[in-house]
This record gives sequence, C-alpha cells and structure tokens, in this order.
Amino acid sequence: MTLNIPGLVSLTVFFTLTLATGIWASWKSRKDQQNRNPTEMAMVGGRNINVFIGLFTATATWVGGAYINSTAEIVYLPSKGLLWVQAPVGFALSLVIGGLFFVNPMRSKNYVTVMDPLQETYGNMMGTLLFIPPLLGEVFWFAAILASLGATMRVILDIGGSLAITISACTVILYTLLGGLYSVAYTDVIQMVFITLSLWICIPFALGNSATESIYHTATHQSYQDPWIGKIEKEYLGRWLDDFFYLVLGSIPWQTFFQRVLSAASTGQARLISYLSGLGCFAMAIPSVLIGAVAASTDWNQTSYGLPSPFERGESVMILPLVLQHLCPAYISITGLGAIAAAAMSSADSALLSTGSMFAHNIYRKILRKKASETEVLWAMRTSMLVFGAGAAGLAFHSSSVYDLWFLSGELVYALLFPQLCCALFAPSTNTYGSAAGFLVGLLLRLLAGEPALGIPPVILYPACSLVNGTYSQLFPFKTFTVLLTLGTILAVSHLAKALFQRNLLPRSWDVCNIVGGAAIPIPLQQVEKQERLPATALEENHN
Repeated sequence: MTLNIPGLVSLTVFFTLTLATGIWASWKSRKDQQNRNPTEMAMVGGRNINVFIGLFTATATWVGGAYINSTAEIVYLPSKGLLWVQAPVGFALSLVIGGLFFVNPMRSKNYVTVMDPLQETYGNMMGTLLFIPPLLGEVFWFAAILASLGATMRVILDIGGSLAITISACTVILYTLLGGLYSVAYTDVIQMVFITLSLWICIPFALGNSATESIYHTATHQSYQDPWIGKIEKEYLGRWLDDFFYLVLGSIPWQTFFQRVLSAASTGQARLISYLSGLGCFAMAIPSVLIGAVAASTDWNQTSYGLPSPFERGESVMILPLVLQHLCPAYISITGLGAIAAAAMSSADSALLSTGSMFAHNIYRKILRKKASETEVLWAMRTSMLVFGAGAAGLAFHSSSVYDLWFLSGELVYALLFPQLCCALFAPSTNTYGSAAGFLVGLLLRLLAGEPALGIPPVILYPACSLVNGTYSQLFPFKTFTVLLTLGTILAVSHLAKALFQRNLLPRSWDVCNIVGGAAIPIPLQQVEKQERLPATALEENHN
C-alpha cells in the first residue's frame, strides 16, 4: 500500500480548519473576558455559552472516536450484535438523568467542577483522594482516543501511527491551551458537522456495494456470519444489565459533563442542553450501526481486502475504517476519515480541559496555593494540561494496555465517585468518615473482583463466575453491586460516627474531622474562596 496523498491533504485541511477555529475562539474569549474572572472564562466559558453551542459541545464530548468505532465493531462481531450496543441508549439516559437531578444542585451553588461539592462536604484531603480516579480516567481516555486515531491513520493513509498521534495531540493541546472552554466548544461545532456529513455521505456507497447483501435480510438470517441483530444469552443477562447501569450512571460523575451544563447561561438552558445532547448522542450512533451491519453482510472475498475476514484476522476493532476503505470509492473514504479524526479530537480536547480545570481549581488553588491570583491559577491550568497531554500522548504508543486501563479507571469512577457525589448533593448529613470508608470498600471490592484484560485474577468469585480458557469471567453484576455497597457504607458509617461522638461513646478529641460539637461551622465554598482573597484587616472586621 502506498501513501494516500488525497487523504493526507484532506486531513491537513481539517486539522488546519480546526486549529484556526480554536485560535479564533481564544481571541473571542479574550475579548469577552473584560470585567470577568479569567479562570472562570477558561473553565466554564464565563457561564455564558448559548444553547446552540452548548448542544454541539455536549454531544461532541460523548460522540468520540471510541464511540463511533466501538458501535460499529460491536454490531459486526458475531458474538455480540446490535443488542449489545448499549452506549447510545446508555449515554442518552445518562444525560437526561443528569439534567433532571444533578444540574440544579450543581448550578445553585455556582460550582466550577464536579469535585467542588465533594471538597465542600468531605474536606480537601478526601477531595484530593477522590480526584485520583477521574484524573486517571481522563488521561487514559485521552490516550485511548489518540491510539485509536493513530491506528486508523495507519490503515487508511499508510502513515506511522506515532506521527498521527503526535500531530493530533499537538493540535488539541495548542488550541485548548489558548482558549479553554471557548476553543473546545467552537471547535466541537466544526467537528460535529464533519462527523455528521462525512459518515452519512459514506452510508449509501457502503450499502450499495455489490459485495454486500441486504442488511434487512442479514439482520435475522445467517449469511456470511451470524445475524447482526445479535442475541443476549440468559447467563449473560447479569453482565448486560451491569454494563448498562455502568453506562447510564457511571457517565454522570465526569467533569466533561458538568463543564458543559455549568457553562450554560441559565439553569433552564443547562437542562435543555443536557436533554437535547442525549438525543444527539443516540442519533449519532445510527451511521455506525449501519456500517457495522454492512460489514456483517459483506462477502470480503469480493473486496480488495480479501480473505480471511476482519474478524478472522483479529481486526474487528478497525471495522469502520475498513468498510470506508474497501467498500466506498477512494474520494468518499477520505471524507469518512475526516469523521473519525473529528470524533477523536472532539473528545480528546474535552478530556484535556477537564483534567486541567480540576487540578488548577481543586488542587492548586484550594490546597497548594490558597492565595494564588487568578492569573497564577490560569497558568497552573495550562501547565497541567501540557503535562497531562504529553503524558497521554506517551501512553498512546502502548495502545494494547491503554484501553484496558481506561476501562478499569472508568469503572473506578463509577464505583467510587458516583456514590460520593450522590451523597454530597442529596445526603448532606454524610461526613468524611463515611466518605473514607466508602472509598476503601468500593476500591477493595472492585479490585478484588479482578480484571481479565490486565491479567488481574479475581479474589472474590461472585455467583455465576465461570472459568473459560483459563480466565475467570464475572457474570454477576458486580460493578453495580459495588456501587450499592459503597453508597450504603457512606451512609451507615457517617451516621454511626456522628452518633458515637454525639453520645460520647468515643472521645471527642478523636474527632479529627470535626463533625460534631466543638467543630467549626461549615462555611459555603464560595464564601471560603471570597475570604481567602480578602486582606487580613477585612477578615478581622467581618469577624468582629
């Protein structure tokens, strides 16, 4: 295979357009930030993002390279099929639930990040500990996106994956550093247009290829492989439900979601953005489903790909770019490549911005440098984004392990962060002791369940656990079970600790977290930040 010059030119144009949009958006943000907090402009767009831009950026956050590629792959796999494609419905429900229950309490206190209510309720030390799972999740997510993009470039353009990873990472880091949320939001508009138009342009050519049978027939009838509609075996129902709840509830406690709804101009607009982006996520999965169905209905021996099939060669993960390359004309497949690149970058910049925002706002400002100026916090955010972005790009070269680490860290966010966030927002009587106990229980239960992809054997063998080819497979919904136990532990230990100290069953001198008598009265997060910026004389006057 030779270098695909037209494809390379097409990608160059796309990357240039994206970078130019990001630079323009950064100029616009500087123009708009007069008389506004510069760090709030970078992190939540000055809370002035309109519904149109908000809808595009919220949808683009979830519709990434992994989303469109994995949807097509799951439909194509003979052992899975359409019934195992849970992300479109799962993400849609997640965004609706987030809009219904989480937007109002987060916006009512003018929070900036998802870590704010956790630090306010459980303290800075516990907040720092809870920062670790989402940090790892965002970095591994960024790395996995870059690795996916590099593999796609290698297949279609025949260029080194490392070169594609480096160029993509540099482009994303540059425009995100320059404009913060403004650059990310406005480039998301360009990227969503590319994704939508590019994939839908490819669909008629893929469906009409002579090597492809009718997908309506192959949905329920055996052809070149099992029907692509798929089926859910009775013994796998527990795992299916576990994965579904993980997608629905585990997608809520991420800064990428709250950054969008906190940046809206009003609570009503934030909810509307959340609801509409849920519909957008579902709709954006349709082209990938059709491409997966086409791949399952194709006689690959009649294409330039030949035999054995992608599944037999172990290349199912690349099924979307393979369909574009071998079932569509060259000039059409180039547009499809633009969709994949756009999808990858739309999620990568969101991951980068969220890690930088949480580190600068929750770690640097609240713990490391409590008296830092706004300019200093802004530079801390930019520096952390550069460090995290470079680290993720380095990890992307080891793609075989990055995906597995991303899945594990995402499950840790579900098991650890979701119960903590729910308690902080809806059960304010919980305290640091309960939070710490819940964190420990959730972490142990998840790790002791094992992770076959990383070679971690299970210590806890849940019901229906089976041994297949020397590897244990947990069929019990253990992830959701862990979430429920973590939630129960936080509530129970919080009330137990409070009762023990209030009834003097434990000496109050042991109450290092000050949850009962003699403790300082909690001060709202915004008042703490305001007081930290007041001169000492002003603080004395307020005290008097």
